[in-house]
Amino acid sequence: MPEGTIIKGIGGFYYVKTDSGIVECRARGKFRKSTDTPLVGDNVIIQLSENDHTKGSIEKILPRTIQLVRPAVANVNQLLVVFALHSPEPNLLLADKFLVAAESKGLDVVLCINKIDLDEDRNRFKELYNIYKIAGYKVIGTSCKTMEGIEELREALRNKITAFAGSSGVGKSSLLNAIDQRFSLQTGEISKKIERGRHTTRHVELLELDGGGFVVDTPGFSTFELMDISASKLQYYFREFEPYIPYCRFSSCSHTSEPGCAVIEALNNGAICTSRYENYIQFYNQLKNKKEWEK
Repeated sequence: MPEGTIIKGIGGFYYVKTDSGIVECRARGKFRKSTDTPLVGDNVIIQLSENDHTKGSIEKILPRTIQLVRPAVANVNQLLVVFALHSPEPNLLLADKFLVAAESKGLDVVLCINKIDLDEDRNRFKELYNIYKIAGYKVIGTSCKTMEGIEELREALRNKITAFAGSSGVGKSSLLNAIDQRFSLQTGEISKKIERGRHTTRHVELLELDGGGFVVDTPGFSTFELMDISASKLQYYFREFEPYIPYCRFSSCSHTSEPGCAVIEALNNGAICTSRYENYIQFYNQLKNKKEWEK
């Protein structure tokens, strides 16, 4: 029986890319009785229909390397966090939530600062670039109007399975169109009144890149919650904290107010950016309160 990868799931049908082409499949009844349902990104074994080899059924889901809940997708190995310089304004709290989630899942991460053509003197771009460069991330500035940074972005996506994450309106669909014109995705206009994009992507889909790899086109995110992360583990998901954690006076240091905290000292010396640390504190308090409530 042939193997393939689910590239799209919609209306109970799964579209599986195989060496022979795309096969429209239904999932076997056994999956409806199981919590292990097929996801976009799954590698699967399928049974072809006797009368039509463009149709078939999913017989088995092969082991996953990773599973994301939102978006519901399997076997992603990279997250591209996209935010815009303007329209909408950068939401660094949301960006840092994505980064924490990616770190907790062991995903590679690239940050994309889009719409840099709106920043004439590039001061805002340089400020945001430095925040995340200091934190240890690859940062790419892009413009779909001037095509600046698009080739660098293509290279960062090559031979990866990359999920795009970011608020509605930051230009994810426009970026995908710029990367590969074959995608021709619908793009949304920004509501000037509320500065929030209209959701234009309706289902999760793997899009194959011409140079190798896939991107996961997903519905725009406006909210995101930290799941299954303890307050004590949060420190390990901020990359820039790592060199300083062993030098804190107390092994149980939360890096919030303890004397002799090497992370706070690094913050005061400018080695850790204020916005990142402030977001850490906000996340820490949320997770700490959640843990106490669950008790």
